[in-house]
Amino acid sequence: MATDPQTPVVELEIGPVAHGGHCVARHEGRVVFVRHTLPGERVRARLTDFGDTAKFWRADAVEVLDASPDRVESVWPAAGPGGVGGGELAHVSLSGQRAWKTAVLAEQLQRLAKLDLDVPVQAASGDDERGGLGWRTRIDLVADAEGRAGMHGFRSHTIKILDSMPLASEAIAALDLFGRRWTAGARVEAVAPSSGDTPMVLVDEAPFDLGRGRMDGRTNARTAVREHVQVGERGYTFRVAGAGFWQVHREAPELLVKAVLAGLGDVDGAAVLDLYAGSGLFTAPLSDAVGETGEVVSVEGDARAVKDARRNLHDRGNVELHSGDVAQVLTGRVDADSDVVHADAVVLDPPRTGAGRAVVAGITALRPERVVYVACDPAALARDIALFAADGYGLADLRAYDLFPMTHHLEAIAVLTR
Repeated sequence: MATDPQTPVVELEIGPVAHGGHCVARHEGRVVFVRHTLPGERVRARLTDFGDTAKFWRADAVEVLDASPDRVESVWPAAGPGGVGGGELAHVSLSGQRAWKTAVLAEQLQRLAKLDLDVPVQAASGDDERGGLGWRTRIDLVADAEGRAGMHGFRSHTIKILDSMPLASEAIAALDLFGRRWTAGARVEAVAPSSGDTPMVLVDEAPFDLGRGRMDGRTNARTAVREHVQVGERGYTFRVAGAGFWQVHREAPELLVKAVLAGLGDVDGAAVLDLYAGSGLFTAPLSDAVGETGEVVSVEGDARAVKDARRNLHDRGNVELHSGDVAQVLTGRVDADSDVVHADAVVLDPPRTGAGRAVVAGITALRPERVVYVACDPAALARDIALFAADGYGLADLRAYDLFPMTHHLEAIAVLTR
């Protein structure tokens, strides 16, 4: 790859992986975080963030001098050096990606939670057969000044034009998203629901008619999709706003529901608190698990998700919905007429930033016997595990899954007991 002659290029010996999709190297005593490389490699890297006053530098590997056995030809060159974000491990074999994520999870647990654990990151069903591609049921694009679809460059506001998105599901890949012109600056979302319904396209969160090539201004235009999740012999159908949150990997909803239920164990007749509950992915199966004598209390702060949850759970008499910030609901600062005062078990699926001190304190104050924590960031998980430990909760089990192939992200399910 050609390099900008104005940008310094240095030769580096690459060290261990670090959280965030890069490896650690040193140049003249300074730490350099290097993307698009692998541990043990020797590379030439273009510095992207550097300076005498910087605590550390950043770089992209642009030439491999000594390659790792885990290096493969990139399955998404557009996500390579100088390209879009969201495919930073496309040059790594699938087994190498899982080893990478296993190492990152272990490092975060040891550094932030003082736990020495080696938890292998497991593949989702079908990913090996697909080569780690075609798993995203939702993609998000942006149009440049000329209306061409693309994505932002890594740590950049610059739009990189694309002609395909290999992580997208087959249904999304079949749509004409890259061959047409959009409104300059528009955000283009495509959603392929698991129910088999026709994929939906939204432009700036409003319905778009691909066939007619224009916005769909009808009052009855579809703005939501149906998602189906099969758990054993039970099937669940959820209404989810097209622009709302849903797990993006095609296997994630079913895999995570099964893992959460397994982590909880027998909760028949129990009171279970479901935090960051979204549109009810865990709430509905929990309602069945606790039975007629149990109760599920669902808490969600996003108004759109709460609206979907009310529709999805309206016929479940053992479910109580709370709308509001999770920390405020737990401390009684909202929904004061129906405070959360008891829970035998707690399920939480917080955003990437984690639950944090206030939420953890609110949970442990309820004295649940068991907490099942669904995490999409190993650093946030490790920090919160340490907070739970300070309040008397130990890690009883931890499972990790590669629900984001070709990226540095992973999903983990932790079980904590009092």
